[in-house]
Amino acid sequence: MNLYAPPPVIKSEIFARVPDNLRKTRRTDWADINAGGRELDCFLEGPSFDRDGNLYLVDIPNGRIFRVSPQGDFQVVCEYDGEPNGLKIRKDGQIFIADYKNGIMRLDPGSGLVSPYVTRRRLEPFKGCNDLVFHSSGDLFFTDQGQTGFQDPSGRVFRYTTAGELRQVLGGIPSPNGLVFNPAESILYVAVTRANAVWRLPIMPDGEVSKVGLFVQLSGGLAGPDGLAVDEEGSLAVCHAGLGVVWLFSWLGEPLFRIQSCAGLSTTNLAYGGPERKSVFITESETGTVLRAELPVAGQVMYSHR
Repeated sequence: MNLYAPPPVIKSEIFARVPDNLRKTRRTDWADINAGGRELDCFLEGPSFDRDGNLYLVDIPNGRIFRVSPQGDFQVVCEYDGEPNGLKIRKDGQIFIADYKNGIMRLDPGSGLVSPYVTRRRLEPFKGCNDLVFHSSGDLFFTDQGQTGFQDPSGRVFRYTTAGELRQVLGGIPSPNGLVFNPAESILYVAVTRANAVWRLPIMPDGEVSKVGLFVQLSGGLAGPDGLAVDEEGSLAVCHAGLGVVWLFSWLGEPLFRIQSCAGLSTTNLAYGGPERKSVFITESETGTVLRAELPVAGQVMYSHR
């Protein structure tokens, strides 16, 4: 492979779109700060599949959780006073939300009830939780991004153990966003949006991190890396929000593919799905659509399905 040549382009197509009757055009506190004050009718994020092949999505400014059928039909699971930013499903079917406003929340998919799970650290609220992922031990890792960036590099990654202990994994991050483990769970990748980079966090036997480094440095776009996913070979898929692409890098950091958005530039997050898990479903937040693209290697089975 010529590492200096652009990676091959994979085209995407529209899988589903938020129907007009579910769009709410209005100003919100979240959009005033994070979207330049624009009136948004929705802002999709946090794709995650359940065991039945339904795709769950969050709608940040409207505090909604959607469930999308394999045929692309939308259903509102719940609407609550929050700003849901990321979503993952635990092995027992319980749904957990990284809520920018409230912290980590738990959703009962049957009743639609949303309740607090982890909302503060040492009596202090979080800056603004962004995304989350489960370790096979059941421990929950999540990013606390808020308004951090180079002007305030104080973002954090936390670990909430099955014993109920909240530990800071890493601090001093200029805008931590999506996060995912490699297949061996020896590396935690963290998208650092304002640095336009993905960091590599080696997980030590005692659960601490050491020798944190740069996995890949990106350039361009209007934002930076956002959501992450890993395939069975350990390759890392990186949503580049503000550039309208998803990059696929080998576990060595070599560029393999570039998935091009067929809609807007706001490619924010993704999840592997489909019958063989060789499809990636990408939230394109600007247009309220879910894109789909086909890849040669299946995505890693998430903890929720083990």
